[in-house]
Amino acid sequence: MSNPSAGASSKSKVGSSQPSETSFKRKRGVFQKDLQHMMYGFGDDPNPLPETVALVEDIVVEYVTDMAHKAQDIGSKRGKLSVEDFLYLIRKDLPKLNRCTELLSMQEELKQARKAFEVDEEKLGTLE
Repeated sequence: MSNPSAGASSKSKVGSSQPSETSFKRKRGVFQKDLQHMMYGFGDDPNPLPETVALVEDIVVEYVTDMAHKAQDIGSKRGKLSVEDFLYLIRKDLPKLNRCTELLSMQEELKQARKAFEVDEEKLGTLE
């Protein structure tokens, strides 16, 4: 005893509260080459099927978008988005958390090295 017209109207109400998919159009294939190389690095064929690459790209983009939205929800309580919001989201996934902290520490080391290099260059420039 379900009314098909009532179901259609309730679906349109739910859909109307969500932004239309056309407002979130993105270019497909932006990460295609990078994903092909990553897939090969993890044991796939050197030239994977385009459908496979497209599927992996969709999954990756959906995951990253979802993580960004969740981090934004967490950060909105403080008024800004920070790296700690992402670390909080992956706190239970130790391999990801360890890799992220490793990459963040490497980024900080590189930043310090660049800063030291710029200071050395400035000193050399004043000596000449």
